[in-house]
Amino acid sequence: MPCVPHDDAPPLADLMPWSVAPPRPGRAWPTAPDPACLRARWDALLKAEGPGREALFEPTRARTVHSAVGQLPGRAAGTERLARAEGPCAEPVRVLAAPFDEQWLIPDHRLLDAARPELWRVADAHQVFTVETPDDDTPLLATSHVPLLRTGRVRPLYRRPGGAEPNLAPGLVDHLADRLGERPTAPDVLAWILAAVRPDHTVPLTDDPGEWAAGVDVGRRALWLMRRDGERPKLPGGRRPYVRAPLPSRPGALRYDREEETLHLDEGRVSPVPPGAWDHQVAGVPVLEAWFAARTAPAEPGTLAAIRPPVWPQAWTSELLELVTVLSLLAELRPLRAGLRITATVTATGLRAAGVLPPPAWARHPATVLDHPEEGPEGQFALL
Repeated sequence: MPCVPHDDAPPLADLMPWSVAPPRPGRAWPTAPDPACLRARWDALLKAEGPGREALFEPTRARTVHSAVGQLPGRAAGTERLARAEGPCAEPVRVLAAPFDEQWLIPDHRLLDAARPELWRVADAHQVFTVETPDDDTPLLATSHVPLLRTGRVRPLYRRPGGAEPNLAPGLVDHLADRLGERPTAPDVLAWILAAVRPDHTVPLTDDPGEWAAGVDVGRRALWLMRRDGERPKLPGGRRPYVRAPLPSRPGALRYDREEETLHLDEGRVSPVPPGAWDHQVAGVPVLEAWFAARTAPAEPGTLAAIRPPVWPQAWTSELLELVTVLSLLAELRPLRAGLRITATVTATGLRAAGVLPPPAWARHPATVLDHPEEGPEGQFALL
């Protein structure tokens, strides 16, 4: 972890004051690694009638087929009660379903116990969602997609769509600019946070330009690897993972050969897979094993979750190779992150003296971003 001379580091909760509890789907079937099976699940739900539809839906106290809810912001889905719903499935969207596991979700408010509409209102190509975790090595994850992780609070980088109004303590960027002699951008501050954040979610800050630049460089690379947008990450030619033996149509077991650096999916083989990729865990859960289990663990027969691809899709193989690449490159960042030396700090006490902390109460609440009517239950529109 970064070396600091004392513990007067500001908490992340003050530096990025607006946070949201993670969405809570309440049922597993609206999320899946394959978008086609989500459409098939929706069709199966609508083919059922009466008690059969309700049983397939898997009702909870928060949501039943008779619940009346509005449209999820920015997503086209019906708003009639599910008990008499018709029409096509809402187009599945990418979400972060587990650490480093990007899956698909039916973005239909009626299917989700607690969708957190305030997150969906600011979800766009500019947004970066950070998610707190209880992990010492990865206290904070970042993603371009709405995260469903139950590990901790979600802190968007921006309070408004279009990359407007950074979710940073008012005055923080100005204060850092005065101390560093150069004005950082909001992504720069987030990169620093990713590089410097501690397991207790405090963030030591520096006023040394060299230390700041080194930390931002490490954080930018971590951010790029976690978001996986733009240019796809690649390892050097001799270290790139390839399929050495074809994967079976329905692999059932995953194991790792540390000496050969080979991942075995039954008789299928992927290599090289560095130990750093295989050993990567978040909160004690091995990432690669959890990713594989999410695609192969048996589901209860007769449920919507049991509707799955009949064979292992080629897309999953490509995603597995990219995941191995991402975890391998992140493992290379660990010593760089651990080696950061933050000897000149911008302290929490200093930020309070400068009037930056504590952030004002309004900064801890979502911004008002309703620039168009949102469809409510049964097609009603709220009065703005």
